[in-house]
Amino acid sequence: MADICNNRPVNGQEGGGVQEDTEDTEEAKKELDTWKTKAEKADDVKARMILEKLEEDEAKSKAQQELVAHGKKQEECQKESTERINAVQVEILRLAGRRQNLLDKLKGYQAVLEAKRAESAKLKRRFKIYTQVPDTEVEFKAQSKEERDENSQPIRGVFTIGQRPTVPLQGGQALITFEEEKVASQILMNAKCSVSCGNIILDIKPKRITMDPTVKFEVHLDVSRKELKVSGIPRGMPEERMKERLEISFSRPSRGGGEVDKVQYDRNTGAGVITFLHPGVAESLALRGKYHVDLDSEVTVQVGPIYKYQLCKFQTFCGSSRRTILLEDIEDKGDEEDLLDHLEIYFQKPSNYGGEIKSIEYAPRGKALQAFFSEDSATAAAT
Repeated sequence: MADICNNRPVNGQEGGGVQEDTEDTEEAKKELDTWKTKAEKADDVKARMILEKLEEDEAKSKAQQELVAHGKKQEECQKESTERINAVQVEILRLAGRRQNLLDKLKGYQAVLEAKRAESAKLKRRFKIYTQVPDTEVEFKAQSKEERDENSQPIRGVFTIGQRPTVPLQGGQALITFEEEKVASQILMNAKCSVSCGNIILDIKPKRITMDPTVKFEVHLDVSRKELKVSGIPRGMPEERMKERLEISFSRPSRGGGEVDKVQYDRNTGAGVITFLHPGVAESLALRGKYHVDLDSEVTVQVGPIYKYQLCKFQTFCGSSRRTILLEDIEDKGDEEDLLDHLEIYFQKPSNYGGEIKSIEYAPRGKALQAFFSEDSATAAAT
């Protein structure tokens, strides 16, 4: 286009050629402007597309980073979940083992409990006492004014019965009780004790004693103030008529009776119970033991108190004495008193680990004794 503009007209055609060139130039300029516009638009589209591409690449990178972060977080959560599951499984195993141990202990305790119950039942059967309480003097103290107002209250007494510990003493054995426990412990440490009795030496074996189990219990006794037991009544009358005769007979003050509240009578056993309206009458009549009743003729019947008793605080004791020891294999050499003197001298010497003696009991050969223990010492009695 530059070449065209620089050409010079020739041969007298300068005016027409210039006009054509101008038109071509204008068209070329217009076309140039058009292409420039298109090029600018293309550049704008290209720049916009490049910008969009950059934005998309940035969003893609950000999404990839988020995806990687979520993947790592998922792995961490999976790892934490696995650790928790493993910890729960370990705890379940530990609890199962502990439960099994507790069940084993429970079975063992149940077995021990059954054994203790069996032993308790055996001891109860062994020490069940069937005996008659001996007659003894009982002191009844006067009640206070408030207690006297309660006329229906029975006379109550509590008796404590205890069995003294015993040890059987066979021939050739002796029991020795020291003042101090440590002396008995020192003697028991020796396998044998060589006691000099004149010209001979006795090898005596000291042993710890085990006393037989003993029992102790209380008897709670309630004696009625208004009720009187009657026995030995003849059976010759109907029941209702007999009740009337008994009520009349026990209502006579001249015989020591009083106002009767109720009469109970059993025709089959010939016994009954008289309940007086006021206390004191039954007590005085019970002390007599006999009473005269008007039936078809005057009859003597037996009377006595009405009482209830209950055994309470039953206890068993077993063990050994800390100050008393058993001496075995004692041979009869000479007089019994001389032998006791030699034993006492030997076990009093500190050089023999002895000490002060409180009491000593000896059973010669061919003789058996029963030693009874108290809180202070032991005493022996022949059996």
